[in-house]
Amino acid sequence: MDDALCREKFEDWQNKFGALGIQCKELTGDTDVDDYFETQDAQIILTTPEKWDSTTRQWHDRSLVQVVRLFLIDEVHTVGDESRGATLEAVVSRMKTLYNLVPPTSTKDALQPLHTCAGVRIIALSATIPNIEDVAEWLSDRDGTAIFVKLDEKHRPVKLRKIVLGFPFYRLQTAFKFDLILNYKLAKIIQTYSEQKPTLIFCATRRSVQLAAATLAKDAKFMIDFQHRQRLQKHASCLKDIKLRDLLMKGIAYHHAGMETSDRRNIEDAFLQGELPVLFSTSTLAMGVNLPAHLVIVKSTMHYTGGGMVQEYGETDILQMIGRAGRPQFDVSATAVILTRNELKEKNEQMLSGTQKLESSLHMNLTEHLNAEIVLHTITDVSVALDWIRSTFLYIRALKNPKYYKFAAGLNKEDIEKQLLQELCVESLNSLAAYKLICMQNGDIKPTDVGRLMAYYYVAFDTIKLFGTIQGSEAVQDLVTLISSCREYKDITLRVNEKKTLNTLNLAKKHTIRFPMSGKIKNSEMKINCLIQAQLGCVLVQDFALMQDTAKIFRTGIRLTKCLAEFLQQKNKQNNFQAVLNAVHLAKCFYAKLWENSPSVLKQLEKIGFSMSSALVNAGLTSFEKIANTHGREIELIVNRHPPFGNQIKEAVQHLPKYQVRVEQGNRYYKGVAEVIITVILKNCADLQSHRTAPNNHCCTLLLGNADNNLVHRQIITDYMLLKTGSFMKKIEVVRPEKSDELNVYLLSSTYVGMDIHQNFTPFYSSPRTSGLYGNGIHQQAQSLHATTCEKPKAFASAAAQAAGNVNLYIYNFTAKIISLVLKSSKLTQR
Repeated sequence: MDDALCREKFEDWQNKFGALGIQCKELTGDTDVDDYFETQDAQIILTTPEKWDSTTRQWHDRSLVQVVRLFLIDEVHTVGDESRGATLEAVVSRMKTLYNLVPPTSTKDALQPLHTCAGVRIIALSATIPNIEDVAEWLSDRDGTAIFVKLDEKHRPVKLRKIVLGFPFYRLQTAFKFDLILNYKLAKIIQTYSEQKPTLIFCATRRSVQLAAATLAKDAKFMIDFQHRQRLQKHASCLKDIKLRDLLMKGIAYHHAGMETSDRRNIEDAFLQGELPVLFSTSTLAMGVNLPAHLVIVKSTMHYTGGGMVQEYGETDILQMIGRAGRPQFDVSATAVILTRNELKEKNEQMLSGTQKLESSLHMNLTEHLNAEIVLHTITDVSVALDWIRSTFLYIRALKNPKYYKFAAGLNKEDIEKQLLQELCVESLNSLAAYKLICMQNGDIKPTDVGRLMAYYYVAFDTIKLFGTIQGSEAVQDLVTLISSCREYKDITLRVNEKKTLNTLNLAKKHTIRFPMSGKIKNSEMKINCLIQAQLGCVLVQDFALMQDTAKIFRTGIRLTKCLAEFLQQKNKQNNFQAVLNAVHLAKCFYAKLWENSPSVLKQLEKIGFSMSSALVNAGLTSFEKIANTHGREIELIVNRHPPFGNQIKEAVQHLPKYQVRVEQGNRYYKGVAEVIITVILKNCADLQSHRTAPNNHCCTLLLGNADNNLVHRQIITDYMLLKTGSFMKKIEVVRPEKSDELNVYLLSSTYVGMDIHQNFTPFYSSPRTSGLYGNGIHQQAQSLHATTCEKPKAFASAAAQAAGNVNLYIYNFTAKIISLVLKSSKLTQR
């Protein structure tokens, strides 16, 4: 089930079950909330495989898995899908194994997997699986074999006629040209098979959908009486898309993810009510939205994948599309027509007979899912890893169809098992170990901190490897480029009609992005980079499809940037302070959807949107402090709102946390090491006791870095802790760097732009540098001080103490004695 179908079922079931006192909860998308607390009171959870996988990977949500008693899998045939199938397979295998949640009292009592379903029932549904017995074998456990019920066409409530039409595809012809030719075949096919009832036509791309709809509007005329036209006019008047409005009045419309949400819903309603004779839709979107029709046409069996590659639809995709044919409440029969090339006609006819068996895709993403199970302690050693493989659908199908998984022909079960287990599984484990995601020793397997990050943030193995290429001095611009190249964005493609808008954003002299890229936008990575910068820079993008892509980029980017920041902080602390600092900045920028130094900081407040934020910036209100010092009535005049809006904004700012950072020299020091005391104070602690604007989980990251680009210290400080104590103090021992003594101290909010604090501090070291560009020894320091002032020794000491950051009296007196000796020996002491 995907997000769209989840949402549809949630709305339907909420109405049906709500009357019975049964609470439903929709769990989709990359939300950053505590899912367990939001779902623990629900009796029915509707979710996607990806979201359930992400949720059940997190330790605090393990109890959520244990309370599940019925696990219903809709469209289980998606286990064969190359992009989503591996996730569904891993999730189902995980649900077959529940965990003992009794807290361990010793190392021997560590969490152990229970090899029973502990009362959990699993029901899998599909209309398109010929080898259903293999799915039943996969869902079976040691207590018994799963029962399967195979229904043939006789049980179908609406009889379906399936037709495949072949057309010539010439050697010099392109796939795009062939697709255009098929547009002119549609009018006759509709006339022949529709019986004047609703027709649904699937096209490969958004552009194809719109071109085909425009072509049909010229070639076909539908009988629409006066009353019908009035009903269409009612729907058309609500549409924002002018072209779509004109088409609708002719009885034709299109439906794809790039449309305004309100337009899409309006078109769905018109089609479901039977008012719309013909609807064109993209295949991917319509698989998630239930739009039944009397006639379904699949216009071409070829489609575009990532990078513009053209390939055939899989059997599951085709069967899913033609499955929309037939409206049980209106029809007793339906028709599905597939348009394809002549040479593919016979293949598609055989496919429609249902002889192509469902295969696994877990082997394509095995590394990520093995790591997740290791982190969850489902897999604790190599032998358990092999047992886990045996519990998957991959294992069952590999034994029955080894050729599909590229195993040598003529192998017996023992040989196939050896190849599958030792070569495939162990190779993935070795890859994880090579990148230090797991630790393998004497057969035991343990997750590392980086491995836990990869599982917790649901990050691909290729992305973690990409993170590993960071050198340590990367700027924000470099990190944005790196995030844009992550595998998680492989489904976002660059469309031809988007290039003009994106190039304008990239190259325009005004209202452009912060880091323009050289040349024109020519691939999906550059598109993602451009959209990230446009969003962070508050550059308005009017194209709705690009707005949807931007929303998807940021939903995924929030967890990617958080993972990147933590990954770098766990990495070697030498020579990577700049990269860590910029990664923490970028993670916060993705959350706030603003650059770290953006003047539009007030956009982060709940009641302020893009237009209000722009008005406040134009009025010079570019910080929380300025809002706090501005009268409420003046704010209302600027944003054209009535009282008490200004006071509400001021109150929201008043209840944001306000921090103070104090850095001092400590008492302890020894050769080449100084002690630094850092104190973080919550200045408005009293204001925050009753009400807080920031979320409950708001925290700050304290970062210390030196001139050698080394991360000296990192600390997470929560508001909850500061509210209890009022302040936080940390004594840190700092090793003297080679280049300069100066330290950079940052306190960075996890959520808000415009709240960060940065200070420079130069500690005093008791011994000279062993090397460096600035010389060594206290003698040179004293000479430098004498060059600027001619006072008595204690005056020199006072200046030295001030330069060292207000050292205490003990250091002050010690410095005075040292300088006195130096000055006497240099004959510089004044009498």
